[in-house]
Amino acid sequence: MKSSDDAKMAKKMHPMPFTRIEVVVLSIIDSRLHVLLAKRAEAPYAGKWALPGGVVRIDLDGSLESAAKRVVAERLGMELPDMEQLCAVGGPKRDPRAAWALSIVFRALVRIDKISANPGKRIKSLTWCPVSEAATDRSLAFDHADLIERAVKTTRAQTNAMKLPAGLLEKQFTLSDLQTTCEQILELKLDKSSFRRKLDSRDLVVPVAGATKGGAFRPAQLYRLT
Repeated sequence: MKSSDDAKMAKKMHPMPFTRIEVVVLSIIDSRLHVLLAKRAEAPYAGKWALPGGVVRIDLDGSLESAAKRVVAERLGMELPDMEQLCAVGGPKRDPRAAWALSIVFRALVRIDKISANPGKRIKSLTWCPVSEAATDRSLAFDHADLIERAVKTTRAQTNAMKLPAGLLEKQFTLSDLQTTCEQILELKLDKSSFRRKLDSRDLVVPVAGATKGGAFRPAQLYRLT
């Protein structure tokens, strides 16, 4: 067992970084990909827009995932399904409160009709911003514009690689609905034949027996993700 002097020396040699959770919530509004921003109520950057986030609490959080769930509950007053750990970023100039700050970034893709977020702890208000604006907005607090840009690039790369955005889809959808959602994420038009060949070759969707959408004359088959 280490002596008290050894423990003090280890603490001095290896100070803990300031560790935070940042949450990138993406949704489609008016056919465009948007990110949820929170106006900070406290310093640093009081009154500035930022990603919802909070400090990891070793007295409350048993894991990074539980920390993310707690932060979302405290800041947004809700649960976010299927949050995914996106990346970790760290450095000496990321947060004026600490000599070295680490952020664990989580991402959630959620349909806008499934979100009921309300400003919570240390947040004045919430807003949705098109990702094309947020990712280049240097007035955002900290380095959050860079984090948004990274989240968007990852989401688009995954979509382009046919890792379909389950959180932005209904449980049952037409192939046209699926293609439209992918186009809105990518901000480009996809060739219908090529898109459907990729779906078929990778067994990404299956038809829902007896389920259709549309009028009586030309109803469209409904599908679900495999």
